[in-house]
Amino acid sequence: MKPYKGEGGTTQQKKKRKKKVRKSGGEGDGDGNNDVDGCSNVPLTAAWRVQPPCSDWWDHFSERISGHPASGKSEDFRSFFRISRRTFDYICSLVKGNLLKKPTDLADFNGSNLSTNDQVAVALMRLSSGKSLQSVGNLFRMNQSSVSQTTWRFVEAMEEKGLVHLSWPSEEEMERIKEKFEKIRGLPNCCGAIDTTHILMNLPMVDPANEVWFDKERKCSMILQGVVDADMRFLDVVTGWPGKLSNASVLRSSSLFELCNTGTALNVKKVRLCEGAEIGEYIVGDSGFPLLPWLLTPYKGKALLGLEREFNKRHYATRMVAKRALARLKDMWKIIEGVMWMPDRNKLPRIILVCCVLHNIVIDMEDDAQDEVPLAFDHDPGYRQQICDEADQTGSSLREKLSLYLAEKRPP
Repeated sequence: MKPYKGEGGTTQQKKKRKKKVRKSGGEGDGDGNNDVDGCSNVPLTAAWRVQPPCSDWWDHFSERISGHPASGKSEDFRSFFRISRRTFDYICSLVKGNLLKKPTDLADFNGSNLSTNDQVAVALMRLSSGKSLQSVGNLFRMNQSSVSQTTWRFVEAMEEKGLVHLSWPSEEEMERIKEKFEKIRGLPNCCGAIDTTHILMNLPMVDPANEVWFDKERKCSMILQGVVDADMRFLDVVTGWPGKLSNASVLRSSSLFELCNTGTALNVKKVRLCEGAEIGEYIVGDSGFPLLPWLLTPYKGKALLGLEREFNKRHYATRMVAKRALARLKDMWKIIEGVMWMPDRNKLPRIILVCCVLHNIVIDMEDDAQDEVPLAFDHDPGYRQQICDEADQTGSSLREKLSLYLAEKRPP
C-alpha cells in the first residue's frame, strides 16, 4: 500500500492529492475513543483578511445547541471551537465554494438544513475535540451519519482549497526562515527541522490484514513525518506509512528525499563559514535519521569532544521546534492525539493532512488561541528513540566544519 504524501509543494503545488485506496476494514461505530469518519452513511495576504460577518449566525447557532443565545464574548466562541471567530470566518470563506458546489440534504434533528458555517462548525468540533461521532452528534443534535458526512465533506474541501497554507517556501521566504533558525542557537543556513510521530489506532488483530500496522512497540499506528520552520509551521508532510517503519525508511520513500538529494529543494544558496569552508542549505533531525549533506544529525556516543558537545547542544535546541510543532498539532487537533477506534486507513492520512493545514492556518492568522496551548515536547509517549547508523561522508565532513565554526563563535 502506498502512503499518502501531503508533501508541501516541494516542487510545485499539487492541484489534487489523491491516494490510491484499497479496502482494508471498516470504520468505527461512533462509540469508540476516536473513530475516524467514513463517507458512507508568513505575512497575511490580502485574501486572508476576511471581514467577519454579523454575529447572527453564532447567536442562532448557540441557541440551537444550548437553548439560549450566545453572550457575544469572543472568549466564549474560542472556548467552544478552540480558535478565534476571525480564523473560523476565514476557514468558512476557504471551503464555502466547494461545499456549495455539492448539494446536500444534511440537517439536524429539527429538520433545519446545515449552512456552510454549520458544516464547518461540526467538522471543526469533530477534529479539535476528538470526540466520537455519537458525542458530536448529541452536541449538535445530529445523527452520527450526518456528522461523519459533514466532516468528510469539509476534509475534501480543505484538501482542495487549504493547501496554499502548506507549501515549500519560495527563495525569499526561505531566507526569512533561515534568519529565524539562526537566532535560536546560531546554526547558519538551517532551513527546517524534521521529526516523526505515531498516530495510534485500535484495530482487531484477528484480521491478518491489520498486522502491517503493528509496530515495534506492540501498538497499531500510522506515521506522520513533518518538516517545520522556526515558527512551527509545517513545510512538508508525509503520512500513511505503517508505524513499524523506521524514520530513515519513511524519509527515503518521500519525494523530499529525492528533491533534496538532487539539489532541487535545498542547496540553492551556500554560506561561507570560514576560509575555504562553506555549507549549503540543510535541515536538522534527531539520531533516528541518516546523516546526509542536507540533513544534519547530532554526534552519537558519550566520549565526545568539546566542540561536538557544543554542536549537539545547539542542534538539540534548534530541532526542538519540530517536537513542539508535533505536540501542539496533536493537542490542538485531538482527533489524532488519542487512540482511534477502527479508523478507515484510506481516509485517515487525508484527515491527518488537513489537521496539519489547520495547524498552519492558526499560525498564519496569528490566532491568540495558539498561545493557550502549552509548549510540550513529548508527542510520542511510549516510543523509544530510534538510532540510525547511516552516515554520508560528505555529511560528516560538513557537520565537522560547522562544529568548528560554532566552537569559535561566542554563544548566540
